[in-house]
Amino acid sequence: MKHSPGFLKLVDEAKSRVREVSVEEARRKIEAGKAKVIDVREESEWAAGHARGAEHMGKGVIERDIEAHVPDKNAEIILYCGGGFRSALSADNLQKMGYRNVASMAGGWRAWQEAGAPVEPGKGVAK
Repeated sequence: MKHSPGFLKLVDEAKSRVREVSVEEARRKIEAGKAKVIDVREESEWAAGHARGAEHMGKGVIERDIEAHVPDKNAEIILYCGGGFRSALSADNLQKMGYRNVASMAGGWRAWQEAGAPVEPGKGVAK
């Protein structure tokens, strides 16, 4: 997907403030139960398939809903999206909300799949 210059600038600024983790690091933390992994993609993307052990909270609602789902501002949270752009923007916002241990997974869902990491198959397109 081709992204606009303004969007890429916004993402680059967010990435300068956000910690990124590799697929392997995210996978280890999921398996050890040490981090909440949240998929911030759209509902239809989630419904098509997602990382095993992830929860869904789309970018459009995560800031509204995160405190109810993860009240502990020290909890480790790893966000991912399709390629690591939307998750960086969301991680930046969560940090502004006081979350101290949030990261974006580098490469997102595409990197997860390329690494052969475990997935939950999709159940069709969400309505």
